Amino acid sequence: MIKLFIDGAAGTTGLEIRERVADRRDVTLVTIPDAQRKDPSARAAALNGADAVILCLPDDAAREAVALIENDRTKVIDASTAFRTHPDWAYGFAELEPGARTALADATRISNPGCYPTGFLALVRPLVRAGIIPADLALSVNATSGYSGGGKSMIAAFEQAGAPDATDTAFRIYALGLGHKHVPEMQNHAGLTYPPVFLPAVARTYRGMLVEVPLHLHLLKGTVADIRAALTAAYASSAIVRVDTAEHGSLSIEHVAGTDRLELFVFGNEVTGQVRLVAALDNLGKGAGGAAVQNLNIAMGLDEAIGLRL
Repeated sequence: MIKLFIDGAAGTTGLEIRERVADRRDVTLVTIPDAQRKDPSARAAALNGADAVILCLPDDAAREAVALIENDRTKVIDASTAFRTHPDWAYGFAELEPGARTALADATRISNPGCYPTGFLALVRPLVRAGIIPADLALSVNATSGYSGGGKSMIAAFEQAGAPDATDTAFRIYALGLGHKHVPEMQNHAGLTYPPVFLPAVARTYRGMLVEVPLHLHLLKGTVADIRAALTAAYASSAIVRVDTAEHGSLSIEHVAGTDRLELFVFGNEVTGQVRLVAALDNLGKGAGGAAVQNLNIAMGLDEAIGLRL
């Protein structure tokens, strides 16, 4: 039986994780009474008494939680951005690199990827590794998420008329200062020389995400067919990441909402010499809670798909 402590279980990601493990007979949840949730001694006891911990906390609070763990047995999966480029933490994207699953199974510290980087890296990293995208190519990434990606405050802003920052907008762009905290994660794990230009947006839908990377074929070392073949080969053994080769006239942001899948698309035009790489995922699924449960499964030596919605 796995003793699991979710630190931050009342947040959006924490609730998603709880749903995925609630009916499992191999997991028992370690809990803290509400009145003691911020008590350092109570938290330390829960953190050290668990076989595995999933941190659903802001960055500073995640660092504090890790510092409270005094044993080398408890496995930690952190959903914040605090350790995503830390050299001593395994990056929790099992499908991204050959040998990643083995590294995650052996690790005691795993950093859960961000939702936007998950889509971007799934599209770009295999093509950089294959030499199709030069590592020094300047890239941009356009991405739109459901508003649940902003947590409780953004959910309230979209759903409650009297909430602070309440909005009735259907779509808005943000991170206009071009310094979003996901960019170092994207650059680092894609193996890029330069940070991509990140253009995120939020839409009036609770969950779902589309991530796009536009490319010019004359700047690449391959054709549309080469791109599709490289992505297909990279994820051939995965039940979670899939390359869709069907014809599509359009794609909805909710294409895989409510699942833990990640679907990739290659739309190319050899005449214009242009390509649109697209990733569809649920920002709360493979982009957050689903990925955390997948990493939990791998870390504990289990089938990685247990509890996932595929």
